Amino acid sequence: MSIRTFDLPDLGEGLTEAEVVRWLVAVGDTVAVDAPVAEVETAKSIVEVPSPFAGTVSELHGEEGAVLAVGTPLISVDDGVAAEAVAPEPGAAPEGAAVASPEGERYREEERAGTGSGNVLIGYGTPEHQASGRRRRPRDRSAVPAAPSRATAPEPAPAATTRPPLVTSPLVRQMAREAGLAISSVTGSGPGGLITRADVRAAIEAAKVPAEPTPATAPVPVDSGGTDPRTGLAESRRVPMTGFRKAVAESLSRSRREIPEATVWVDVDATELVRLRQSDPEGPGLLSYVARFVLAGLRAHPELNGLVDTERGELVQYDGVNLGLAVQTDRGLVAPAVLGAHRMTTTELDAEIRRLTAAAREGKATPAEMTGGTFTLNNYGSLRVDGSAAIINHPQVAILGLGRIMDRPWIVDGELTARKITQLSFAFDHRVCDGGTAAGFMRVVADAMENPAKAIAVL
Repeated sequence: MSIRTFDLPDLGEGLTEAEVVRWLVAVGDTVAVDAPVAEVETAKSIVEVPSPFAGTVSELHGEEGAVLAVGTPLISVDDGVAAEAVAPEPGAAPEGAAVASPEGERYREEERAGTGSGNVLIGYGTPEHQASGRRRRPRDRSAVPAAPSRATAPEPAPAATTRPPLVTSPLVRQMAREAGLAISSVTGSGPGGLITRADVRAAIEAAKVPAEPTPATAPVPVDSGGTDPRTGLAESRRVPMTGFRKAVAESLSRSRREIPEATVWVDVDATELVRLRQSDPEGPGLLSYVARFVLAGLRAHPELNGLVDTERGELVQYDGVNLGLAVQTDRGLVAPAVLGAHRMTTTELDAEIRRLTAAAREGKATPAEMTGGTFTLNNYGSLRVDGSAAIINHPQVAILGLGRIMDRPWIVDGELTARKITQLSFAFDHRVCDGGTAAGFMRVVADAMENPAKAIAVL
């Protein structure tokens, strides 16, 4: 038999690790090529990873909840093919040892080096003509002696059985550090003693419970992080930031650092738009109409659908729109994009918006959908708020916000009446345009919302 091991690939997001959320197969199961074998969570989404091999699952490298580094083994499959016998060479495996086929070894080399086919979600196989990647030989840590301290006499060498704790994830180290836990005191349950987040959590919980009853007369409180020197208050809890929250924090911080942002807003009488929606309960939703009007605004002002290339000192405009939609999920706020939105009708936009938002909430949006937006529409009215000074989704240059629609007193033809009013807020990169362009875009969207029948007729 021939055992083929599939290493966790780079999922197309430039990330270095992912957490195994759920195994979709078990040892002994039969899998086909491209059959999903695991759900893994990156900083941006949850994706299914398919197997590049067909055969019987022989080993799962990591439990659910384990964080695996890109390039480390994910799953091993017995393909049922007898290993080819080859003449021994100097330094080759001992006689009788299983030897993988050249194609399988080339595949493993490419996945470790990140030079494989690049088909992340399906078809991991690599064509015959593709060159193999370079494989780094692991360092023998035990052969490197520790440097003696400059201030004291050299310590005795540690016993041969001592080795550094096996940790591949910076997040795992950070969790232990923030909890005041020595990582060397944690026992790893992963492959080869790998220390996972679950191991650190278990060690933290164990540290909170004393091994024996405290003999003191007064109860001793659990130290949850000490006292904050600024406020003088005890810290009741410290929660490590997830990879997702770190990615969000970095993106928003970068937006604030790099983009000279300005905001304009306008109140819109959406009475006729609401009537249009109510006239056809089975038709497109309000958000799909607004999305259609946003696309019209971007056609009139294409500089708002692009980015700033600071290295070359150029303003880039895209030939087409991938319309991002802010979606609140259990993991946090994400902005997946309707790819090729400029080619869709209102009905097609409605169907795609519904599908995409559902996929995002389930963590099923693709990496391309999660990262490919060129302009973002944020319906914060769904959260029952009226306005927001939104942060631009870097590297985009603008974001439009839609507040809740409410009955408000309004003057129409000199008469006071109740109308359906909402507020649009628009944040834009002042490097790309001035206020006149931003106001022009806003008026295209607002005028279409106030007279949707006329707008749809000419779009």
